[in-house]
Amino acid sequence: MSPLPELGFEHRFVPGEEGAPVVLALHGTGGTEDDWLPLAQELAPQAHVLAPRGRVLEQGMARFFRRLAIGVFDEADVKLRSAELAAFLREAATRYGFRADSVFALGYSNGANIAAAVLLLHPEALAGAALLRPVLPLTPEPEPELAGRPVLIAAGKADPYSPAQRVEALAVTLRRAGAEVDVRWQPAGHELIPADFSGVREWFAAHVR
Repeated sequence: MSPLPELGFEHRFVPGEEGAPVVLALHGTGGTEDDWLPLAQELAPQAHVLAPRGRVLEQGMARFFRRLAIGVFDEADVKLRSAELAAFLREAATRYGFRADSVFALGYSNGANIAAAVLLLHPEALAGAALLRPVLPLTPEPEPELAGRPVLIAAGKADPYSPAQRVEALAVTLRRAGAEVDVRWQPAGHELIPADFSGVREWFAAHVR
C-alpha cells in the first residue's frame, strides 16, 4: 500500500482498537514512514499507529528539520517543523477519529529530536514520548507545562551524535517542566542494542495502554 499524501505529510496510518492510544512513529535521517511501524505495532498491539515521513531533504535523505552541520540544528526550522507536525496530529485526529490527547511518540535520532521539540513547544500535542538517541533540540521560551508527562530517553554512552551533555540537558529541561523522565544509558553508540529495545518495551507496557 502506498503512503498517504494527505494532511501535509506522506504517511501511513494503521488503525487499532476503538479508544486506544496512538503511537506516532518517527524515523531517523534517511528513513521512511515504514521504518518503525513494525516495532510500534509490537510495542502496543492495540494502538493506532501514525507514521509520517520527514519533509526536509538532506542530500536526498528525509529528515524532520534542517541542520546546519552535524549536531548543529537550524532552530528556526525546528520551530517551523514542530508546529507543522503538531498541526498534522490535530488534523489526523479528525481524519482518522482518534483521541488527540492520546498520542505517544516513538522516535529515533532525528525523529526523537523532533518529538522532543514538539513536547517542548507544543506540549498539548503529545501524551508522552519514547526518545531513542535524542539531544536537547532547542531551549524553549517560555518553558512548557509537562506535569506528569512520561518520557523515556534511551541514550548511548559512546554516542558521537548525542553527547552526554546534550542528552542530560534534555532530561533536565523536561524534568524542570514537570515531566516524569526515565533516562536509560547503554554501553553503545548511536546504534540501538537489544537492551534499548527491552527498555522501550518495559516503558510502553507501563505507560501506553
